[in-house]
Parts: sequence; structure tokens; C-alpha cells
Amino acid sequence: MTSDPLPAGAPGDDAALFREVVGRFATGVAVVTTVAGAEDHAMTVNAFTSVSLEPLLVLFCAEKIARFHDVVLDTGLWAVSILPDTMRDASEWFATRGRALDGQLDGRPHTRGPATGAAVLAGAVAALECRTHAVHDGGDHSIVVGEVLTLDTPAPHAAPLIYYRGGYL
Repeated sequence: MTSDPLPAGAPGDDAALFREVVGRFATGVAVVTTVAGAEDHAMTVNAFTSVSLEPLLVLFCAEKIARFHDVVLDTGLWAVSILPDTMRDASEWFATRGRALDGQLDGRPHTRGPATGAAVLAGAVAALECRTHAVHDGGDHSIVVGEVLTLDTPAPHAAPLIYYRGGYL
């Protein structure tokens, strides 16, 4: 190790250093969607992973102050579109705080998932539909674990969008 560890009892509030360190782990990028009434909701995530094969479970993390957080917990049904490297603009759009909810999917080709009704982005490398299985406290985020209802590979040969050190590769 090239630096000293945080001293015991350190408050751990050095967010900039934390982001620098964990940002060195390359991740894929996905958009999680849900629908409440007639209104679509979507959020870019890079905290997404498989959890279990029996039963099939995945998880994503949602910031508690994001408006998406409460909606996805209320609906309990959601879809994940794993983005190809050609959809950086979609990743940036769905990560934009305060964007208008009305029409946020306009100009973004998508289909409705048969199990959830949530939007699945056309051209996704892979897509899953899920039902919330459990929600765990994760500090300023909630860890949302979903039971997988459907699986698809809309664009199986597309290269994934990768996020690393605060940027896209």
C-alpha cells in the first residue's frame, strides 16, 4: 500500500478521495426505469450487479434524495437496460438532476417490458425486468435487490459503455 490507512475512528468524510479510489474500478453503465401511472421515471446507475443464481437476483443502488428513489420503491417493478458504448448521451441525460419528467423518454427508442411495463431502451446490450425482493439501507443510498422476471439481449454484439475514473472509456 502506498499511503497510510485512515486512522481508527476517522469520520470517513473525505468524499473526494473516496470517489478517486473507488472510481478506479471500471463499471458498466445501465439505466433503471419504472412507470408510475402514466409517467415514466429513469435513472442512470453504475452500481448494478448480479447477486444470486437461485433465485435469480440483481441489485442497484439508488440515492435516497433522488426523486427516482421513492418512485421505484413504491412501484416495486423496474427494468434495467445495460447501455452500449453508443448511448453515452442517454447515460448523461438520465443522470441529469432536475430534468423534466414529462417526455424524458422522447427521442429515446424503447419498448415496454412485458412483465413490468417499464421502458426498455432499444439497442441495449442486455435488459432485465425485476420485482423488488428486498431493500437495504446503504447510508445515503438504498440497495435495491430485485428478483429477475425477464431477460433479454436486444443488441448482444454491441460493446458495453464503460465508466472509469469519472469518465467514459
